[in-house]
Amino acid sequence: MISFLQIDLPAMLVGTLAALVCALIGNFLVLTRQSMLGDAMGHVVLPGIVIAFVLAGTTATWVMLTGAFAAALFSAMLVEFFRRVARIEASAALGSVFTAMFALGVLLLERTGVARTTFDVHHILFGNIETAIWPAATGVASLFDPTALASLPPQLGRLAFGLAVVALVVVLLFKELRVISFDPDFARTVGIPPQIIGAVVVTLAALAAVVSLSAVGAILLVAMMVCPPATARMLTDDLKTQVWLSLLFALASGVFGYAIAVLVPLAFGYEISLGAAGTIAVLSGLFQLVAMLFGLKRGLPKLT
Repeated sequence: MISFLQIDLPAMLVGTLAALVCALIGNFLVLTRQSMLGDAMGHVVLPGIVIAFVLAGTTATWVMLTGAFAAALFSAMLVEFFRRVARIEASAALGSVFTAMFALGVLLLERTGVARTTFDVHHILFGNIETAIWPAATGVASLFDPTALASLPPQLGRLAFGLAVVALVVVLLFKELRVISFDPDFARTVGIPPQIIGAVVVTLAALAAVVSLSAVGAILLVAMMVCPPATARMLTDDLKTQVWLSLLFALASGVFGYAIAVLVPLAFGYEISLGAAGTIAVLSGLFQLVAMLFGLKRGLPKLT
């Protein structure tokens, strides 16, 4: 039990919270055909993280988050500029910005020498849920001990903060987000500015990418933002129901994905586990595949 609390519980919570925050904002990315924005955000934050590390000389949480979030917001504004001012097609604008920013990040890594320090770029790209441990846990009582809870992995605090912010904004702007997602032209006629609401969605996507990056990594971030919402979309036409279903699938992916990756191999006596982030993403994709085959609303046509 102590081993589970120290090693498995915090890692499972990190993976699950990352899936939840990404899925929540991912609903509106999927509906507005910006699904690849999550992947783009995961790539563009790299130069921001490197610059922040070089300037501050530390990998402190607030330093990494500040640099990553600044780069994500800059890239989001750049994409919007290309789309609305330069009138470049959305996918082309995304592709140009996130590849250029990612290349800049790699270049900065090599030229500044950061790649040869303890700053682990591999985890930035691919995630490392397993590093979230809680040594202070000594039993079930630790779950109610403020001193022990204060030593929880910092990833949990970042993810909880990100999830709270995204959830609050979605609740407050749910009506506007729903109208923009389905009929932006009608939104203009009733006084809802699509540009402002669109910028809010992009900002929330950037926040979700930043707080989730250390958990799922840049490569797997897109699966967390796309698969649960797309799975839910196959099952319902009601947005509120879709959001709740996407969170349910994200929760199931996080909990069962970690269990399949780590706990199941241990139960059968294997000491080497699977990558938790990758397993969570694969399970999320399998949920979507099943929904595509058997979805009530948008599954494959049924033979009669």
